[in-house]
Amino acid sequence: MVGIVSYGTYIPKYRIKIEDIAKAWQKNPDDIVDAIRVKEKAVPNTDEDAITMGVEATVRALRTTNLDPKKIQSVFVGSESHPYAVNPSATIIAEAIGMGNHYFAVDMKFACKAATAAMQVTVGLLGSGEIEYGLVIGSDTAQAKPHDVLEYSAASLAASYILGNHKEEVLAEVTAMSSFSSNTPDFWRRDGVRYPSHFGRFTGQPAYFAHVLGESEALLEKSGLRPKDFDYCLFHMPNGKFPRSVATKLGFTKEQLLPSLTVDMVGNPYTASAFLGLAAILDIARPGQRIFFVSYGSGAGADGFIFETTKKLKDFQKKTLPVAKQIADKEYISYLEYLQKTHKL
Repeated sequence: MVGIVSYGTYIPKYRIKIEDIAKAWQKNPDDIVDAIRVKEKAVPNTDEDAITMGVEATVRALRTTNLDPKKIQSVFVGSESHPYAVNPSATIIAEAIGMGNHYFAVDMKFACKAATAAMQVTVGLLGSGEIEYGLVIGSDTAQAKPHDVLEYSAASLAASYILGNHKEEVLAEVTAMSSFSSNTPDFWRRDGVRYPSHFGRFTGQPAYFAHVLGESEALLEKSGLRPKDFDYCLFHMPNGKFPRSVATKLGFTKEQLLPSLTVDMVGNPYTASAFLGLAAILDIARPGQRIFFVSYGSGAGADGFIFETTKKLKDFQKKTLPVAKQIADKEYISYLEYLQKTHKL
């Protein structure tokens, strides 16, 4: 059995309301909030980046287990905002948590699905018996140019998952996975350029929807399951509208989707988006439940997983710091303070 043995999340306490960003640019706040279905987003402090948040999320994942960090044999970090162009985030995080020296380490890049691609690689290593424990992190201080549409949703936080192949330790087993990929450049950032560019509405139908729907249909066919066979579903959340729309198109209910919709209150933390939604589900799920999971990354591709929770999850939930509690623990800042923290102005 291969699956999740622990997880931890870190959401910075600072928030900015989307209406405050809209007012700063003399836009109608109601129009913006209605368009993207995001009310506020998480903002990092001036001394926080993808590495520091990744460390914090991983420390929280380790606190809920008796696992010696030196037993973790791989660490893959997915991010669009690695602090260094040359110098891995993976080894810095491994050093910080005391992993020793005997591990695979890679920084992953594939827009918002870098972390789920890392999870697929880790599942493969675990399934082959090459390793017994692997660490996967999705962490981003998402970049957005001031006054760009991305500014209303790009957020910052981290989610960390420890995967293993000892049946008695698994909280949620990976029972199926697959991917759907193409060369669809809807979103990009060239080396040395500070902010990403995008093709606006093109990122919708030919990019997000084509890939998420394509992967979802392929995963359902591969598993022989239908939407009604799942207790929960989650999809990458670039905004609040897209995952709701894709769930409806596939035949999932509002009740199956709702627990994953963290985007409404923290925004889109890029590689950590789907991972945070998964943690929010695991915080409340019961043993023996199925989770349908599909990420998305511009460029473009979608990774799909089916998880089935085990009896181990119930005891774990008593020890973890719930996503809902972190979302509620917040402090609002002004647009000027937001610029100072995120753009170092």
